[in-house]
Amino acid sequence: MLVGLAVAVAVAASAAACWLITRDRLTEQLDETLSSVKVDDSYVKALIDHCNGRPGLRFQPTPYTVRLVSSSGYVCRAPNKAEIPAQRADVLVAEGRLTSSVRTAKDENGTEMRVSTMLYHGLVTDTSGNPLAISVATPMDQVTQPLNHLALVLLVVAGVGVLGAATAGLWVARAGLKPVDRLTEAVEHVARTEDLAIRIPADGEDEIARLSRSFNSMTAALAASRDLQQQLIADAGHELRTPLTSLRTNIDLLVRSEQSGRPIPAVDKAALLASVKAQMGELAALIGDLQELSRPPAPGQSAGGMADVVALHDVVGTALGRARLRGPSLTLTADLDPWYVRAEPAGLERAVVNLLDNAVKFSPPGGTVQVRLTAGELTVRDHGPGIPQDELPHVFERFWRSPSARSLPGSGLGLSIVARTAEQTGGDVRLRAAAGGGTEAVLTVPGAATPPPEMPEPAEPPGPPERPGPPAPSAP
Repeated sequence: MLVGLAVAVAVAASAAACWLITRDRLTEQLDETLSSVKVDDSYVKALIDHCNGRPGLRFQPTPYTVRLVSSSGYVCRAPNKAEIPAQRADVLVAEGRLTSSVRTAKDENGTEMRVSTMLYHGLVTDTSGNPLAISVATPMDQVTQPLNHLALVLLVVAGVGVLGAATAGLWVARAGLKPVDRLTEAVEHVARTEDLAIRIPADGEDEIARLSRSFNSMTAALAASRDLQQQLIADAGHELRTPLTSLRTNIDLLVRSEQSGRPIPAVDKAALLASVKAQMGELAALIGDLQELSRPPAPGQSAGGMADVVALHDVVGTALGRARLRGPSLTLTADLDPWYVRAEPAGLERAVVNLLDNAVKFSPPGGTVQVRLTAGELTVRDHGPGIPQDELPHVFERFWRSPSARSLPGSGLGLSIVARTAEQTGGDVRLRAAAGGGTEAVLTVPGAATPPPEMPEPAEPPGPPERPGPPAPSAP
């Protein structure tokens, strides 16, 4: 429709211009013909005698209508010609105020005439002494008839051209939109069946091919996301089954003891309660990790909330205090240079705590954990058994746990959370074998060594947290 409309407008404009130019040219040629007509003095004398009622010479037949117009507005014409009323321009020519006049007028029969009026220099005046102008007129048929034929031809040619252009445009549009039809069918198929394995052939480098490739990439990403979601649900169900089974077993033992009236020995009961408490803590940690990983970041946000300027060295110092409480037999050394990053504080702190928890978990009793922060690179080095080289590519996968660490508490989600936080802050994280044994975790976060203007630097860096002492006696 757009192609047909565009062609119709273009053809109409061209046809109108052609018709107008032809009309002006034909009219100009007719005016030149009228101005070149020579009227004999005998014809003019006979015309004057006829108008004055005197017998004169016979009028010679002529294809033109010849009139005499006086300055008073009187018109003298041959008896066999239709009357054409005089106009103001004719009178002005007779008075000598105009040299000539050319106009279009209608005679008494309604025929359109082209009239050319000039001052007559033969007989200066009529019988009353008024100046005379001679007017020569001819029908406009020799102009209008060719124009009518031309208009008909232009109309037919324009109609054929517009129809042909619309047909060609429809054919081109349908041929060009076949890939769009395939894409539409694919989208409807996905919406109807949720089958994300469908792919659209994408040949060439045009916009449709790019759109097809984009759709294929989108469906592939959605399929991968759904597979990951299903895998996450399966892994989470598997991980949740172990603590729930242990909880149910321990609680069943306690319930049976109460129902049967046979009390469990105090030592065994304390062990059962400690196991229940440990399983509850593991279950809560697992659910918290799942919530952290399943929370999508909003635009302008990280996983947990609005991004803000965070002093990374302060976050690491706080995490060190918590790690010292979890590993009282370990020695944790810290060398922290100031570093400010833009991140969500709670998520960044959790990632750092997870790195330190891993180091504490795998460090031998009495071991040392070295923490260093330099130019935005946080290095946590332990002296544990290390990670085999073939297991390093899997350490950041969800629920993946090394065979040697499956007996230790944990859900296998800690390093996944670290990797997610590093990606959201524009950094990265990696594990590598440390020289002399152990594992070295390196978290790199972009930032600056000086705080931005909206965050004044603290006067003194926070010191290590104090160990909790006995509560102070309350006032009566």
